[in-house]
Amino acid sequence: MKTRRQYDDEFKRMAVELVDAKVSLKVTAQELGITPQILTRWRRERGVAQGTPTVSRAQVSQEQQEILRLKKDLKQAELEREILKSVYSAYAVE
Repeated sequence: MKTRRQYDDEFKRMAVELVDAKVSLKVTAQELGITPQILTRWRRERGVAQGTPTVSRAQVSQEQQEILRLKKDLKQAELEREILKSVYSAYAVE
């Protein structure tokens, strides 16, 4: 019988933020080693509506689009760094 994996709230929060920063929920789930259904449930539990556009791309200029893209990339990099730090610290304790 399979044992059920437990994830702490910090990991769930970072996963939800990471999927919000990325384009694809499926890709993010694969990168984290979880199923898209789990990630969808975590998003729903945190009150993040699916498919809710934050800003219409037609309403922003090219410069603003570039700023948004760079902010999104920065947020993604920061979240990935946090995840890697937490994984590293978990292995360092062992």
